Amino acid sequence: MRTTTALITVSLLATLTACSGESPTEAKPSAPPSLTAEQRASVLAAAGIPATTPEQEAAFVAELNTIDRDIAHGKADKAASRGRTQCQTIHNWPKDEAKQAALARQRFTSPTHPEGRTLATAQKINAAAHKHLCPDF
Repeated sequence: MRTTTALITVSLLATLTACSGESPTEAKPSAPPSLTAEQRASVLAAAGIPATTPEQEAAFVAELNTIDRDIAHGKADKAASRGRTQCQTIHNWPKDEAKQAALARQRFTSPTHPEGRTLATAQKINAAAHKHLCPDF
């Protein structure tokens, strides 16, 4: 029974492929667009996401750890990513510190702080992000 089902399936696939009108040599996958590192950095900067260096990210995480080790909770890459996203918030709402702090409170959760951070901690996180990751914003 399985052999019969397999033969029917292969036969149907062969028929459908033959009817497509395109030979395998005609069908070429399109290449994804590629950007140079400079172009990528420019696009990210325009969106408010800084192109950071490993040194900047390490300094940011180190400062988070001085505020409270639980902010990064041993996940430096995740904390740095959230920091870059926080820079986007700072970029998009440069004069709205209340909004910046509100989003930092929500963004920097951890297993022991699933509800987010206090206002004072969020303000320190913003200051650290601005200082280390996006000083131009």
